[in-house]
Amino acid sequence: MKLFDWLPFGRVKEISSEDLLDKLESVQIVDVRTSAEFKLSHIQGAVNLPITNFSESAIDGLSLEREVPIVTICLSAHRSIPATRRLKQLGYDVKQLQGGMKSWWHKGYPTVKR
Repeated sequence: MKLFDWLPFGRVKEISSEDLLDKLESVQIVDVRTSAEFKLSHIQGAVNLPITNFSESAIDGLSLEREVPIVTICLSAHRSIPATRRLKQLGYDVKQLQGGMKSWWHKGYPTVKR
């Protein structure tokens, strides 16, 4: 990836919290927040790969299905921008959660807490 691709600025495809809630059973969720953030609250079924560890080999380790769309998530839709770009470069159908977990929590949608 080029340096620009890692910057948390610019536009990528997004999905709203409402649409994600409707599609939870038909998408894969990659949460790019820290492990500590993930443990406090995440969406059921999400896998955690912090953006600081977002290498191609780490992505391969997630065993994502290429035919199933992916939604990337962070706290406020900034760290998920480079993750979305990277997954797209690797050939995945990917969008980020618009507004991140803050949007999800604001709507009162369900989370898993540990």
